[in-house]
Parts: sequence; C-alpha cells; structure tokens
Amino acid sequence: MIDTQNSTQGIDFRTVQDLNAKTSDKALGQQDFLKLMTTQLQNQDPFKPMENGDFLSQIAQFSAVEGIGDLNEGFSQLSESLVSNQALQATNLVGRQVLAPTGVAALAEGGTIRGNVELPAASGEVVVNVYDQAGQVVRRLELGAQTSGAVSFQWDGLKNDGTFAGPGAYFVSAEASIDGNYEAVETLLVSEVRSVTLSNSGGLLLDLDGIGALDFKEVRQIL
Repeated sequence: MIDTQNSTQGIDFRTVQDLNAKTSDKALGQQDFLKLMTTQLQNQDPFKPMENGDFLSQIAQFSAVEGIGDLNEGFSQLSESLVSNQALQATNLVGRQVLAPTGVAALAEGGTIRGNVELPAASGEVVVNVYDQAGQVVRRLELGAQTSGAVSFQWDGLKNDGTFAGPGAYFVSAEASIDGNYEAVETLLVSEVRSVTLSNSGGLLLDLDGIGALDFKEVRQIL
C-alpha cells in the first residue's frame, strides 16, 4: 500500500484533492500529468511493464484533450468578438427602413405604405388588399398583369371611398391570378427600425415602428 501522505524513494505522491487544491481552475495541468506518468512508470509491476503503445496512447489522449480545451476557448473568444461587432454594426440600422414579410405596416399622418408582392410566376391580375384593425378592407389596389418576381406597390392612405385613412397599423395581403386560379402570394412591407437589441440566443431583434419586434433574419432588404 502506498502512503500518499509521505514521499517514497524521493517521489512525491499526492491525492486528487491535493491536485485540485493546487490548480485554481480544477484542471489537470501538463506538469501534473507528466509527474503522474513518471510515478506510474516507477511504480509499475516489473512483471507487467507498461507497453510503449500504452504510454504513447496516454500522451496522445492528454494532448488531444488539452488541444480541444484550447480550441473551445478560442472559439468562445471569437464568438464574443463577433457578437460585439454585430451589435456595433446593428446600431447603424436605427432610423433605416427594411423590407420584410411582416404582414402589417404603420401608416403615419399624411404618409404612405410601400411594399413588394413576390410572384412565383407570371400573373394576369395582381391585387393588394389593405385591412383596418377590425378586419375590414379599406383599399383594394389593382396592379394588373405582372411578370414573375418582385412587384412594387404603394398605398397613399386613401380609402376606397376617397377619404384618408387615419394613422395606425394596417394589415396588407396580396393575391394573384396564376394559371386561371387566384392564390395568396407573399407580401413584403417597408418599415422603419426604431431600435435594435440582442436576444438571449445572441441574434438581433429589430423594433419596427408600429409593429414591434422582428428577428433580423426575417429582413429581405435594407433600404
């Protein structure tokens, strides 16, 4: 039985608790590993000496673990740097306008609402409908026949009866006649960015005027 409290033949034996007390980060350091390896070699069974392959395997395993730890630390520092840089660049978005599939946009006093209709194919008739918060259609914009791709539109705030709609949030959707059938198509709306925050996952959240939070990944274009 080895006495772990005293040294034998000049070898300093230590318990696991001693090693943990020495290393402030609770990790096995390179010097500790080499000392343990030396102790193992000097106290091995002479009838069952450690094979060279076993010895090299232990060294390789230690090197791999140490390398992975350094790599993880490097990636962590890189991630923090990227998030900080992303947050700094995001401040430039405040006051800018973005194009995104929000489904709703804010109409300012005397302002307009702009957007794009994304057509998967050519259409004989494209229609954009604007709804108030009660779900009533206040304006129907007929864009006529259009080719496939992005089709821009703008609502001037006038209702179907010729009067001006009040400021506030309005829902916008579009439909298109494709191969003789009307179907809903994607609508992208322009909104102004009021502020930018970092989410718990490290992503960017945009606070859009009159709409609220939107994940930056949803933005199709920065205007």
